[in-house]
Amino acid sequence: MSCYSLGISTFYHDSAACLLENGKIVAAVQEERFSRKKHNISFPINAIRYCLSKSGITSSDLAFISFYDQQK
Repeated sequence: MSCYSLGISTFYHDSAACLLENGKIVAAVQEERFSRKKHNISFPINAIRYCLSKSGITSSDLAFISFYDQQK
């Protein structure tokens, strides 16, 4: 059985999403690839959708979601 984990980086320089399956990278992409805005800081909804569709899963298949927050 596969264990999927989604990592999200957002709200500052280069928002992105990364999907792991059993600890191995399945997909990773920055939001700017979809929005065409350089250094996009918005929530990476398009990057998340891409990662999930690349693996053929939905959000209900995720075991973990992690959020990276830059400490200042």
